Amino acid sequence: MESLIIREAEMKDTDSIAEFNTLMALETEDKKLNRDTISMGVKNLVQKPEYGFYLVAELEGKIIASLMITYEWSDWRNGLIWWIQSVYVKKEFRRMGIYRAMYIRVKEMAMFDKNIRGFRLYVEKENETAMKTYKSLGMSESDYIVFEDLKKK
Repeated sequence: MESLIIREAEMKDTDSIAEFNTLMALETEDKKLNRDTISMGVKNLVQKPEYGFYLVAELEGKIIASLMITYEWSDWRNGLIWWIQSVYVKKEFRRMGIYRAMYIRVKEMAMFDKNIRGFRLYVEKENETAMKTYKSLGMSESDYIVFEDLKKK
């Protein structure tokens, strides 16, 4: 796809990203998320790059995919781990190399920052298609299981 553009998201992209996040949660976890909360969360991240950033894939002026990068400080590695999250590619553009192009862009960006030590992501246990994609890009399953304790609203 010669006209595919992978770029950092801007405020004008936040509605598309919020929509993608809503769709992703419904498709992968059968969760209906509050759209207002998601919209505010997306806008906050775009306005606060110290927390992370989004990449979007744009084709012929339309956003067709997005992913979010957040930061984890690793004292063991004296550097940052980039967490790849909120990955979404519109259905009609899946299996066309869009995520692969976005991942390659993430790796290119990290090459120019000596503080980046690597990447992590989490995936639903049943999402075998995504796991195959991640493995095909050279990622491997970690020895860790993620636990969480989230505040209730």
